[in-house]
Amino acid sequence: MSATVRGGEVGGGVVADDFAAWVEARGPGLLRLAYVLTGNSVDAEEIVQDALSRALPRWSRISTVGDPDAYVRRMVVNAHTSWWRKFRRRESVMADPPERSGTPSGLAVEERLELWRACLRLPDDQRTAVVLRYYEQLEYAEIAELTGVREGSVRSRVSRGIASLRLELAGESETEDE
Repeated sequence: MSATVRGGEVGGGVVADDFAAWVEARGPGLLRLAYVLTGNSVDAEEIVQDALSRALPRWSRISTVGDPDAYVRRMVVNAHTSWWRKFRRRESVMADPPERSGTPSGLAVEERLELWRACLRLPDDQRTAVVLRYYEQLEYAEIAELTGVREGSVRSRVSRGIASLRLELAGESETEDE
């Protein structure tokens, strides 16, 4: 992923170069987060593009905050929230999730696909909380700040999401045993 800046400047070439370098380093992680939130790569790319297009003109200010990564992740979560509010009644066909490079999860491919499909059936608020907690490995307070809800609500959403996943996955394994 790379940032393209027309003319190489946005309030000065240094800001544009700094932003492009940051996007080069952090863009794939933002895409993975958006993909897990949306369920498909096209929507994930749109959400990340929207967040980055909003971040670029503000980059000189964003880059000076304590944690610009968290700030832009919040922008991605907000873009996703706006997107699902606009299109929540729309159904979309999705492909299997791409394989993630890095450390293996310890689950077989089919088990990971089952878990992925079960996550996609969670309500959006629960899926967002579960993804941020276990995929992005954020603390409850960070998730509350990112999503704009109280920490207790985040804990509840994560708990309900995990309970739903356990029930659904237990039901699928019982069906396979029969």
